[in-house]
Amino acid sequence: MAKRDYYEVLGVERAVTEEDLKKAYRKLALKYHPDRNPGDKVAEERFKELGEAYDVLSDPQKRAAYDQYGHAAFDPRQRAEAGGRWGGGGFHDPFEIFREVFGGGGGIFEEFFGGGERRDPTAPQRGADLRYDLEIAFEEAALGCEKEITITKPDRCDHCHGSGAESGSGHKNCTTCGGRGQVEQVLGGFMRVRQVCPRCQGAGRVVEKPCRVCRGSGQRKATVPVKLRIPAGVDTGTRLRSAGNGEAGGRGGPPGDLYVVLHVQPHDIFQRDGDDLLCEVPISFVQAALGAELEVPTLEGAAHIKVPPGTQNGTVFRLRGRGVRSVQGYGSGDLHVRVQIEVPTKLNAAQRAKLDEFASLCDANVNPRSRSFFERAKDFFR
Repeated sequence: MAKRDYYEVLGVERAVTEEDLKKAYRKLALKYHPDRNPGDKVAEERFKELGEAYDVLSDPQKRAAYDQYGHAAFDPRQRAEAGGRWGGGGFHDPFEIFREVFGGGGGIFEEFFGGGERRDPTAPQRGADLRYDLEIAFEEAALGCEKEITITKPDRCDHCHGSGAESGSGHKNCTTCGGRGQVEQVLGGFMRVRQVCPRCQGAGRVVEKPCRVCRGSGQRKATVPVKLRIPAGVDTGTRLRSAGNGEAGGRGGPPGDLYVVLHVQPHDIFQRDGDDLLCEVPISFVQAALGAELEVPTLEGAAHIKVPPGTQNGTVFRLRGRGVRSVQGYGSGDLHVRVQIEVPTKLNAAQRAKLDEFASLCDANVNPRSRSFFERAKDFFR
């Protein structure tokens, strides 16, 4: 079956902003989530379709590739036929996308889906996901690198292994809420407000003897190093997932994930356009007129180009494969070298005399473009 347009799947216009895109996804993902539609295969497939569409349109690189090539941008066979220059890559798990958009952790299903069986409040809970913004150099983004960052986060208590209790200690009913996990407060003498118990945090039970290190929380603040492998071809906005490096889970549950958002520094020489690079190189009037061989910079060392005699200002020379490696691993872009003819300044008397002599030797054939222009424009001077 042919895939539907991703913008149509999410019910948005092609010019949709990132904020409105997320709003549209949240609304539809809640509607079609399998936990809200148990046993409904149609809703399950719709939920997966929403995840795939949001995965592509929320990523600037994938969205650009999709806008240009459509679904073909993510077909390995068609990418190969096009020289591997398209965006693409595998799609993330739709449930992982859902957790990331809604902040991860427990309680999201109780808050939005309701009506089902209440979860065991003493059961292990997955830790929250974390975000880390990392600035990297232009060359590191283009060529790939390895980084080590340091994050401070709630980590599992080593003494109690995340249980919050001293060894051999059990659990007992919370005396504040009587084991219900909730307490009631009377306002104005007639209105009753029910809220989560502040002592047991809704669990209904507390440890008999709290851990002496973490005081029963099961967590401790820790500063930990995280090693990252940054693939070649990433750009600003690329997100890297480091599994298990988020916050520690509650009551011995698994940790969340760490999402590293990359920010690439601008370069002094190169400008980037997708996988292609642009470099502007100044040349002298003499080099442009007589021709020359230039040494130009690339990301991986110097290269040489031949400038033919009579080269005009703004002429672009292409060096194939000298651009940025595709983040999907399908070849590299090109390097476009644009020459800028530098007009001589601060001439001394001898230099000026030689230029005057040169000008006296020139006729209309020396500058054919000027002659053509003024012939076409002569009517305006009458």
